[in-house]
Amino acid sequence: MEKLEMTDVDYANLAKALRTVDFFAPMTIGQLEMILPYILLMRYAPGETVFRQGDLGDAFYIVYDGGVQVRLKTFLFFSKPVAELPAGSFFGEMALLSDEPRSATLVATSSTRLFALLSRDFQYVLKKNPEFAEEMRKISDRRKFMSQHQ
Repeated sequence: MEKLEMTDVDYANLAKALRTVDFFAPMTIGQLEMILPYILLMRYAPGETVFRQGDLGDAFYIVYDGGVQVRLKTFLFFSKPVAELPAGSFFGEMALLSDEPRSATLVATSSTRLFALLSRDFQYVLKKNPEFAEEMRKISDRRKFMSQHQ
């Protein structure tokens, strides 16, 4: 994994990508601008693990380019692929609001760049902006309700 410098084009693509994520879609431009400086651009080599099933959820990701494979543990050290996430996909958004363990292992399928928002940075933004924190709490409550009643 390598941290990369972001260009203006990267920031523009990130802002557009965040608008497609239901978790961030209701945000105002001002709220998005509060978060953008905290988002990292990371490069993963083919076959490199982004995180493992059971790890503490500590970041949210958007696939900028490349792709990742979702793998579920089957027995001891064995796992099986269950999905492929191409560019534009996102994962780990609940890690921003809870410290639940990761439900799957994600592995880069090619040279892949991911936007990453660390949970601690997101929590910092929430503490500095109570109105924004309240909006995020409402969104989180709706998502939890929906996931429990599917």
